[in-house]
Amino acid sequence: MGRFGVGQAVPRVEDQRLLTGAGRYTDDVSLPGQAYAVFLRSPYAHARILSLEVAEAKAAPGVLGVFTGADLKQAGLGNIPSLYPLKQKDGSPLYEPPRPVLADGVVRHVGDPIAMVVADSWAQARDAAELIAVDYDELPANTELARALDAETPQIWADAPRNRSFLWGMGDEEKTAKAFDTAAHRVTLEFVNNRIVVNPMEPRAALGAFEDGRYVLYTPSQGPHSIRQQLAKNIFKVPKEEIRVVTGDVGGGFGMKIFLYPEQPMVLFAAKAIGRPVKWTAERSTDGFLSDIHGRDHVTKAELALDADYKFTALRVHTIANLGAYISNFGAFIPTGCHAPMLPGVYATPTLYAEVEGVFTNTVPVDAYRGAGRPEASYLLERLVDKAAHDLGLDPVDLRLRNYIPESALPYTTPTDKTYDSGNFARMTERILDLTDRAGFPARKADSAKRGRLRGWGMAYYIEMCGAGGGETSRMKVDADGVVTLFIGTQSNGQGHETAYTQIIADRMGIEPGQIRIVQGDTDLVLTGNGTGGSRSIPEGGPGLYNAAELLKEKAVRIAASVLEADRADVEFVDGAARVVGTDRSLSLAEIARAAQDPTHLEDGEAPGLAAEASYKSPEATFPNGAHVCELEIDPDTGTVDILDYTVCDDFGTVLNPNMLAGQVHGGIVQGLGQALMEHTVYDPQSGQLLSGSFMDYAMPRADRVPSFHFHYFEDTPCVTNPMGLKGAGEAGAIGAPPAAINAIVNALSEFGIDHIDMPATPLAIWQAIRAARMASAAE
Repeated sequence: MGRFGVGQAVPRVEDQRLLTGAGRYTDDVSLPGQAYAVFLRSPYAHARILSLEVAEAKAAPGVLGVFTGADLKQAGLGNIPSLYPLKQKDGSPLYEPPRPVLADGVVRHVGDPIAMVVADSWAQARDAAELIAVDYDELPANTELARALDAETPQIWADAPRNRSFLWGMGDEEKTAKAFDTAAHRVTLEFVNNRIVVNPMEPRAALGAFEDGRYVLYTPSQGPHSIRQQLAKNIFKVPKEEIRVVTGDVGGGFGMKIFLYPEQPMVLFAAKAIGRPVKWTAERSTDGFLSDIHGRDHVTKAELALDADYKFTALRVHTIANLGAYISNFGAFIPTGCHAPMLPGVYATPTLYAEVEGVFTNTVPVDAYRGAGRPEASYLLERLVDKAAHDLGLDPVDLRLRNYIPESALPYTTPTDKTYDSGNFARMTERILDLTDRAGFPARKADSAKRGRLRGWGMAYYIEMCGAGGGETSRMKVDADGVVTLFIGTQSNGQGHETAYTQIIADRMGIEPGQIRIVQGDTDLVLTGNGTGGSRSIPEGGPGLYNAAELLKEKAVRIAASVLEADRADVEFVDGAARVVGTDRSLSLAEIARAAQDPTHLEDGEAPGLAAEASYKSPEATFPNGAHVCELEIDPDTGTVDILDYTVCDDFGTVLNPNMLAGQVHGGIVQGLGQALMEHTVYDPQSGQLLSGSFMDYAMPRADRVPSFHFHYFEDTPCVTNPMGLKGAGEAGAIGAPPAAINAIVNALSEFGIDHIDMPATPLAIWQAIRAARMASAAE
């Protein structure tokens, strides 16, 4: 292992730049002569646009252009696509409504973009936007998911009866029904998985230019190639070579920066129209909350069948998934192909059937949020297991241990046709029980009771599917000064990709990190890429990079052998140099790179230069897993929750950098606890207005609301389907935290007969649940 190699807890190489203000985010980019854009958005949840007058806005000081849906239609611009061709249960395609870049006659959620104003300054554009006169015919609207399928609920799309885009199923419906008919025990849980506004630190932004007959877009993204592909194929209908997309530093994505948004093609359209670059940066309350993709938002009924020995025999799930007013890029995939395959969890359940109804509401579209369907699956299953233990009078840990897939059964193929390659779920559970001293919990609970507090202990065991996503190509080259440059099509959103890739290169090449440069986020420099999502960057990018480094060393040895007039078998590559074994004759990497320009040292037809390229596509997903335990106290008089201890034991296979891994897990836990305890997107059911549309009304987790975490990882079950033994890790914390926290809260409240509470379990919600339970008890 090198001094900066794989497995070491080295500091992040990008932190010096980012923490000293030297980062370059999209809003930091300015182009000569750039103008500024502001969007006029719908104040109504559902309305017909009767007239749209822009003359006064066009005449306002500094205004360079005002653009509406009519302008886009006249120019022949296309719509934002859904990228997942889902088939319904009956084999027919889902209903996919058109999603115009700007509203085309009808607005369907508060915040739907109607017009774009471009001016010399942002203030001028904002003032002019207020001069646009829109005459609306307000239409009936629905923002409530639970009512979306009701016959009397207003129709959002005429071709989607009962507001349903699709009815989708997975599993064996008949076999599952028979298992329930013969079950000794049946347990049911109905619950809500609440809607989340993502709120990354860096808002969305877009800077567009039209230069030398090409569109150029600067935008924060989770991969520029997909955005370029959609802009070329679906929006402007030009060859992709006519579009360049550049992503610099990104201040958090969490899923919501994968997608194409209306503002991105609009700055390009406007830039071409006015002949100047156009810049837009979102404001939280007027843009972000109203137009950023939201996450989660399910209403679910889950049923578990057990035999007389309390072994799980079947799982049956029906979920209504909110799509919002339109289908976002992967909006149909998240509650179906991302969610349902992970419903078996770590349990040896012989059969299951899952049904998902995707429905439209007059709300912001819903798509991937950290974990993307897997947190919803884990929450469903782990709450259901705890509910089964409660209803049957069993210990929830014992019930889990009784039903885990044993290590001896791995590789194990689930009823949803996913094959778990590695893991030891019972051993991880035993470890976390020891680490959290569960045996001592009754004494701690009694101590809390003396102080008038309710103490709860909750566990969740998660497994997720990640680490695969179309493959990745790594291209490496060495300059004449010995600097190694990697070109790769993933995209860091703050996870530390520069450090991770530098570690792999330093480890394989035996060179110092200062010799290494990472290039990503520019479609002109990086020719292909599948971006960042589903914890795939290191599991797919890492092996490709590993292979490219080996090819680079092989070429370096071959060239060095030619220069040194030695037999190739006698030359080895060690510590960044090629040397003849047993002698002091050697060439540095820089010297080899310079020699590689000389055709006499190259094979026939070989291009000059020291470079190598390798691709890697995961044959299977990876399946990281682990146990979360949350211990907390509740003040029954106020409903306030105080998390006393939070412990995690994770199986991520081979660990590349323990520090970065801990950072990913910590951040994910905080986001998961945010959803479990406080984050909640609320629309007014009458007007459709977003009531939680700013940080004054939408609660975000802060340091004073979470404890220090006890994080443990174990490398004794490396992934056997990944050549480096890696399992994805970026989303795990957000998957395990919500059920662990809610299980702990319900455990604390169980003395009142409470067996479930929906997220977010706010102090008010907990206090109301206690009050209702006390009143019910008194009435008896």
